[in-house]
Amino acid sequence: MSSQATQEPIIVTAQDLPLHCPGPNAPRWSLHPRVFLDVTKTGDVSCPYCGTHYKLKEGEKVHGH
Repeated sequence: MSSQATQEPIIVTAQDLPLHCPGPNAPRWSLHPRVFLDVTKTGDVSCPYCGTHYKLKEGEKVHGH
């Protein structure tokens, strides 16, 4: 199990969409190819490269995504 799996999810808002991993503040050593993630369908998603878990903020209204 990776260390990412034991960490709390990263809470995202509508302003963070479209969501991609790695994020803009990711340390250079942890970079992998950018992948866009759809958090709008289920409310949460994990990156297939690094396992970082993202969760849409509860009650967040998403328009046009």
